[in-house]
Amino acid sequence: MAEETLHLGQTLHFEADPFAAGPSAARHDSAGAILVADGRIRALGSAASLRAAHPRARVVDHGQALLTAGFVDAHVHYPQTRIIASWGKRLIDWLNSYTFPEEMRLADPAYARAVAEDYLDLVLAQGTTTVCSYATIHPDSVDAIFEAAEARGMRVLAGKTCMDRNAPEGLRDTAQSAYDDSKALLDRWHGCGRASYVITPRFSPTSTPEQLSALGALWAEHPDCLMQTHLSEQLDEIAWVRSLFPQARDYLDTYEAHGLLGPNGLYGHAIHLDPREIDRLSEVGAALVHCPTSNSFIGSGLFDMAGLTARGLRVGLATDTGGGSSFSMLRTMAAAYEIGQLRGTPLHASQLIWLATQGSARALRLDDRIGNLAPGMEADFIALDLASTPAIAQRAARAEDIWEALFATIMMGDDRAIAGTWVAGQRTSPAAS
Repeated sequence: MAEETLHLGQTLHFEADPFAAGPSAARHDSAGAILVADGRIRALGSAASLRAAHPRARVVDHGQALLTAGFVDAHVHYPQTRIIASWGKRLIDWLNSYTFPEEMRLADPAYARAVAEDYLDLVLAQGTTTVCSYATIHPDSVDAIFEAAEARGMRVLAGKTCMDRNAPEGLRDTAQSAYDDSKALLDRWHGCGRASYVITPRFSPTSTPEQLSALGALWAEHPDCLMQTHLSEQLDEIAWVRSLFPQARDYLDTYEAHGLLGPNGLYGHAIHLDPREIDRLSEVGAALVHCPTSNSFIGSGLFDMAGLTARGLRVGLATDTGGGSSFSMLRTMAAAYEIGQLRGTPLHASQLIWLATQGSARALRLDDRIGNLAPGMEADFIALDLASTPAIAQRAARAEDIWEALFATIMMGDDRAIAGTWVAGQRTSPAAS
């Protein structure tokens, strides 16, 4: 019989979507417990009832820490880890000045491995247990992130970034090699342990119609895979797309015309959408990813969370490393709140924590496995210290409910708030004592 571990603390899980049901979608237990065995959550309930039912379980008492699902970061570029927080560029200049030169360096498999390992350790320390990442055009960069994830037991999604134009020599593939490399990597990694392969055209400006069609064909052959790309991030980007695809009805049409629009599509940013694009995304059941720190840092615009969720679109939350300015999903939640304020639709703490956990998992079609505390789910969870700094502690002491206490950590918290991270039931960060 597998060893059972009983984690005691405050617990928070969701039984519905708070965008539809409000804060009552969540269940908070100030004296709760999670029973873990074989990398899965076996039971969730009150500490008293689970201790009585499982008297032989090893007990880990987290005191007043809040136990919740690990964060799920739905759109990242792990190769940009070492250029995060680079000054003062908009999207196209950012790519040319920072991103492309750094991605060239990942042609070296040893460098790719080092960046992948550093990146995953950084995010685990921030309470992030799953990421969906772009790699570079180099197949070794995909192997690097999946191998690093496998060594840490993490559920990670990733794909080779495909580009055959408007990128430097050394960062371009072809329509055929993009298909061939992506298929080989998909065959090697998709469904291997906790790995999921994601078909990954960077965005329309860096792919010819032929390459987009080749990747659309690959997706048609493997419709269970996700496909990730960028959509309508900046106005000058949209104008560029219009000049490159004069026959397209809009930006989304550059994907749809080549078989790259579907229910397993994952479209990052999606800030400046036309009504037709919103209609089509909603009709096919695609998912969008909100990247608030990136959208403000690179000056892209304000995502319409209220309007797009009202249309029934699945929306995930993401740091967008390294155009995003932080590895922290707490900081990302705070930025999502601030952008909501600027749009006149501030988000409640229940909506913010849901976006960073079950909402992102739902966008990735993984909400049956990760992103929530429930029996049968994979045991990826964190312990949040809701009084991690003097500034947060003095505010939390005045909190009248869990949402006020949690909101202070969302707005002011950092890695010091992460009292522990568990992946498949094993503690990863901080190091087990």
